[in-house]
Amino acid sequence: MLSLKIGADQDVPGKPQDTDAVLEAQYNNRALAPDHPAVMARWKAGSKAARATHPPEILHYGPGEREGIDWFDAGTGAPVVVFIHGGYWQALDAGWFSFVAPPLLAHGVSVAIPTYDLAPTVRLGRIVDQMRVAVDLIHDRTGARPVVSGHSAGGHMAACLLADGRASAAVSISGVFDLEPLIPTSLNAALDLSPTEARALSPIHWVPSAGAILNCIVGGDESDAFLQQSRDMAGHWGALGAETRFEALPALNHFTVLDPLFDADSPMVERLAALAHARAAC
Repeated sequence: MLSLKIGADQDVPGKPQDTDAVLEAQYNNRALAPDHPAVMARWKAGSKAARATHPPEILHYGPGEREGIDWFDAGTGAPVVVFIHGGYWQALDAGWFSFVAPPLLAHGVSVAIPTYDLAPTVRLGRIVDQMRVAVDLIHDRTGARPVVSGHSAGGHMAACLLADGRASAAVSISGVFDLEPLIPTSLNAALDLSPTEARALSPIHWVPSAGAILNCIVGGDESDAFLQQSRDMAGHWGALGAETRFEALPALNHFTVLDPLFDADSPMVERLAALAHARAAC
């Protein structure tokens, strides 16, 4: 659980004395980032342009309407990055995030962006299972475990897939690795997580696979809770033998933290590409 201080005379999130209002304020990212509509509009516009320039192939990993993967192919034998979208497991789809593909394609990296069913239609455990099936399909298609990245809820699932051994490395951006603090917030109205379920689905309590490489990246202007989620995850898995890295990117919030993914020359894109090429045979 979290152990950070919100202020000198305030309680800390994750402890029994916390009010719902404290946790709500820490985890309600849209309220914390008033500019999020404009940022999300950039995602949508960038994705429309990316799909016009690089029309993706749609791969189906299941029979459901949302069980598809947008596949952007960099050529035979190219390494792969799987990018899992966020939305607190209850919003958005792959079509919002096609903008991540062109910068990675420029590095010779194929990109797979899966869509999944949303809460409350399905439970969170089902969503994690869908991403397992999706990544297994990519593995079968290419013969190698991909690098998996993701934002927010997607960052959570990227870590889950790395712990499972389905990913060769993971870059979790603003991930939620301990789900228990979400229980007393409005976010749990759709998720309906019990304490037992939340703990079981929290990768901070899992053991990383052998040779795991996990990068935890977060915006420096995000809430204290999100900063500590990434810091604690990197520290805990690092103590268990994983190769971990924590980085807070200055002046970026929970939404603008994805801005570097528009730029092929950004350190974030270069890191993803380097991991993909280095881990292609894993």
